[in-house]
Amino acid sequence: MNSFSYHDLKHIAYADALKIQTDAFHTLLHAKMNNKQGKNRLFFCEHKPVLTLGKSGKESNLLIPEKVLLQRGISLYRTNRGGDITYHGPGQITGYPVFDLEYWKTGIKQYIHTLEESIIRFLSLYGIRGTRLAGATGVWIDAESAAGNARKICAIGVQCSRYVTMHGFALNINTNLDYFSLIHPCGFTDKGVTSLEKELGSPQDLERSKIQLKEILATCFPVASTVTGEGGLPAQR
Repeated sequence: MNSFSYHDLKHIAYADALKIQTDAFHTLLHAKMNNKQGKNRLFFCEHKPVLTLGKSGKESNLLIPEKVLLQRGISLYRTNRGGDITYHGPGQITGYPVFDLEYWKTGIKQYIHTLEESIIRFLSLYGIRGTRLAGATGVWIDAESAAGNARKICAIGVQCSRYVTMHGFALNINTNLDYFSLIHPCGFTDKGVTSLEKELGSPQDLERSKIQLKEILATCFPVASTVTGEGGLPAQR
């Protein structure tokens, strides 16, 4: 038994996925405000090419006119999540946890830390050392490289109200990284982006990756009776 229900939305337009997670978000909020235990949900999906800009993001981090994006079949959405601008598209696991953090007796800072830890544990399955980068939410490779070779493999941007979350993370598996040349990814001009495919030198099994990541998230966000770690979450290993 997991602490959340899992839903694979497959290939889906950003607007459609946004409606699904927003409905789940309001349903969970409504239950909570009525002193009922709502259902935590985890959505995975792949989007058609789309750029999303966080509420604190800078329009200047989009490097081409919006009308040119539309001509290329790329959508742009301004969202209420944290973070700056990023890309979503085929070959990427976009994850939307709609979680009540009070279920785990935790706060938003520890929640983001645990999302990062989940991705780090996932990457370790492939012999890749993922790390955090001070002052930059998400998961990086070679973040401590003296050669300035830090590259982001997973972006994280969330919204939280009354400890209920939405939006989430974007993990590059077989993502076409050329799209990131249209933006300053997450607002950075001096750091790169990467994918599991690029790091390993060959395309990866996306469905297998989804299963692996879902299982890791179930471990990092356990049922309430097994919560043992600091902040209500399992100890980070």
